[in-house]
Amino acid sequence: MSTFDAAPIALIVHAHPEPHSFSTAQMTTAARTLGEAGYRVDVLDLYADGWAPILDRHEFLPVDGPFKPQAEQMRAVREGTLDAAVRAHLDRLLAADLLVLSFPMWWFSLPAILKGWIDRVFVMGTVFGGDHGLFDDAALAGRRAMLLLTTGGPSESFQSGGAFGPMDDFLFHIHRGMLEFVGYHVLEPVVTYGPARMTDQERTAALEAVSESVALVAAAARPSVH
Repeated sequence: MSTFDAAPIALIVHAHPEPHSFSTAQMTTAARTLGEAGYRVDVLDLYADGWAPILDRHEFLPVDGPFKPQAEQMRAVREGTLDAAVRAHLDRLLAADLLVLSFPMWWFSLPAILKGWIDRVFVMGTVFGGDHGLFDDAALAGRRAMLLLTTGGPSESFQSGGAFGPMDDFLFHIHRGMLEFVGYHVLEPVVTYGPARMTDQERTAALEAVSESVALVAAAARPSVH
């Protein structure tokens, strides 16, 4: 096996509609840092790719009776009829040792396009359920995931006693209900608070801090071979 073949893979799923945003610059910085650390970096830019976020009956074979999305996902996996776009993204997800979700925090959660990516690509019967369990028994156990995000508000607003409350409270449903649910070991998030309110010099320093944080992730123990 060549060194290239043995290199771990990082999949970055990016969700920002503006290619010149700080969020996109932050994602690019993370990708470069991971690449310099020896990762093979795969980037899915959902807006640029025109990703369709809606999970509905039209991506499945005709259904008699009520439409049950997860049951249809399992049927599509079993019969080999999974939507081609979903199958392609799922294959890239399953190939990755590290998953990075890159996004601006909107309404204290994920942008709809990224939530829709999870709805469609975290396929029941492949990443959990069916022959797989949940959490430590799910298909992605042993792999790592992290959030790379920006906020509109300052850091003091996301602390205990701040205007919004602790950041961990807002990220719990993502960390526990999405990533840990399918087996990931969740790493500390990398957050840039209020980049729109920063000077150019401060944004440059913030990107340097992102690079340092991601370099620590890259240098940490790698996941078990899958």
